[in-house]
Amino acid sequence: MIRKKKNADETSDIVDTTTDSQEIIAEDVIEEAVDAKSAPADRVEAGPYDESEANPVRPYIDLGGVKILPREGLNLRLEVEESTQRIIAVGLDYAGSTLQVQAFAAPRSAGLWHETREQITAGLKSQGGEVREVTTALGPELFATLPGQVTAENPGGARAARFVGVDGPRWFLRGVIAGAGAEAGNTEAIDAIDDLFRSVVVVRGGTPMPPRDLLALKMPVAPGTE
Repeated sequence: MIRKKKNADETSDIVDTTTDSQEIIAEDVIEEAVDAKSAPADRVEAGPYDESEANPVRPYIDLGGVKILPREGLNLRLEVEESTQRIIAVGLDYAGSTLQVQAFAAPRSAGLWHETREQITAGLKSQGGEVREVTTALGPELFATLPGQVTAENPGGARAARFVGVDGPRWFLRGVIAGAGAEAGNTEAIDAIDDLFRSVVVVRGGTPMPPRDLLALKMPVAPGTE
């Protein structure tokens, strides 16, 4: 099933050279932290996986830039940009939660998640959302409460969402989680959707790409039709 998605003063001279040196060092440390890769310590063993790390005998669904391991109760959707008809994300419904995944090109030695997290936080707050950062088995992530439409089922109108990200070798995988797996304290649902996110395989390929470019996605091919 395919869902279409419509189109986030001048300063005075400083005489104290010791202070100058300290400020320069501090800026270097901040820049290094922002560029650092963010990933679970056991990423290679437990995912999300690079194509070179994935089990070759598992029956993955090949979607181009990512591969998804099928499991009972999993429903897969491809999200399409209406103006270009380009597939821009993979939507996964599982265990009372929804997970949207996108994979991007990234530098070999630097990560994107720290900077991306700051951008997401700023964007959500500008829309009236509440955001808090927590550290989990996936690393730093964002729990957000977003303003939404008031309905009979949701009289408060608020929606919970989690934003997760992992830096891999020359790629960055981002996930947006809604439903039960975005509810703080719902350990069982969080564990289930996190396990799904960690089972994703990213196919970076060898083609040079600018950082942050979306890895191309494609329709899966039915078995026996290749």
